[in-house]
Amino acid sequence: MAELIVPDDAVVLDGPVPGDPLSLFPELTRVLGRAGPAVVVRTSGSTGRAKRTVLTRDALAASSMATAVRTGGVGQWLLALPAHHIAGLQVLVRSLYAGTVPEVMDPAARFTPEAFATAAEELKDPVRFTSLVPTQLQRILEPETGVRNGDAVSALKSFHAVLLGGSAPSPRLLGAARDADVRVVTTYGMSETCGGCVYDGVPLNGVSVHVGTAGGDDDAPRAGVGGPAGPGRIWLGGDVVAAGYAGDPEQTARHFREVAGTRWYRTDDVGELSAEGVLTVHGRADDVVNTGAVKISAGLVTGVLTRHPAVRQALVLGVPDEEWGEAVAAAVVAAAGTDREGLRVELADAVRAEHGAAAVPRRWAWPDELPLLPTGKPDRAAVARLLT
Repeated sequence: MAELIVPDDAVVLDGPVPGDPLSLFPELTRVLGRAGPAVVVRTSGSTGRAKRTVLTRDALAASSMATAVRTGGVGQWLLALPAHHIAGLQVLVRSLYAGTVPEVMDPAARFTPEAFATAAEELKDPVRFTSLVPTQLQRILEPETGVRNGDAVSALKSFHAVLLGGSAPSPRLLGAARDADVRVVTTYGMSETCGGCVYDGVPLNGVSVHVGTAGGDDDAPRAGVGGPAGPGRIWLGGDVVAAGYAGDPEQTARHFREVAGTRWYRTDDVGELSAEGVLTVHGRADDVVNTGAVKISAGLVTGVLTRHPAVRQALVLGVPDEEWGEAVAAAVVAAAGTDREGLRVELADAVRAEHGAAAVPRRWAWPDELPLLPTGKPDRAAVARLLT
């Protein structure tokens, strides 16, 4: 596949934006006013391999329009995420298309409920939106102290929609948002799809989802073939899909495909599509722990742990083990005051009942909070160090 040509005037986000993120507005306005590649977003995800995703004007426009349709309108945004990552960038892009100026939280400061409430007070438009990651939402609704900041909760309730992405939220956190009357919309997507393109499990207008069954390149979408399938590799298609990777034609060819006029992106995730078209994401395709010749889905085990009411956050990984080759290992953030040994026994019993004895974690770590990447996703390498 030929290498992508990126125009010299494209906005290249290789790292944190110095100073005020609103300084990007003039550049973004220029590149969104012409056709072709507009923005290059550097992302290493949670694997550590850097990729430079090329987003076109048309893909960003399609994503912005589809979001406005799904959320019920346009308004003013609160930027609470780094502008050089796709979720933060999209707050700027959507604001430009809406003709509004977002309120910006200090990108260099730690996210706190107090800072969120202060920033939300500056919003002028009664129709307001924001994008958060689960850790940010948890700091407001499930603070470690157990005492919520009332101003921050009131600010959350004032938003027309709170888009929640980056990693899977726990059922407990979603329940807390529902009980607090916060309009949370869970999102699934990545830089290669201009950010979230599946909201609450349902694709945005113009977005298609295919779940392959073979697991390899032959699980790609084919013209005239569709319908519920899975669990298997998730493919996302439509106008929101990126042009490819700058300087990496091999990875572009591996992940991007044109089928009957639709552009598709081959994700690194496994999921399942219901007969009603609702997508459930199980976890990463390579997130399988081979322990004693038994293959265990780390994502499914994580799901069992996070359903426990005393678990704030959890991540399951495979770590090297002399006896078993790999061992299932779990990092768990427990609610304040929890008896960790008692919780470990309960969690082990729950995993054993649902997925068998081989899936029960052999190693446990109990951090106060999961280490995170700047995107808000769990830092898998740092968690692995905790567990080894």
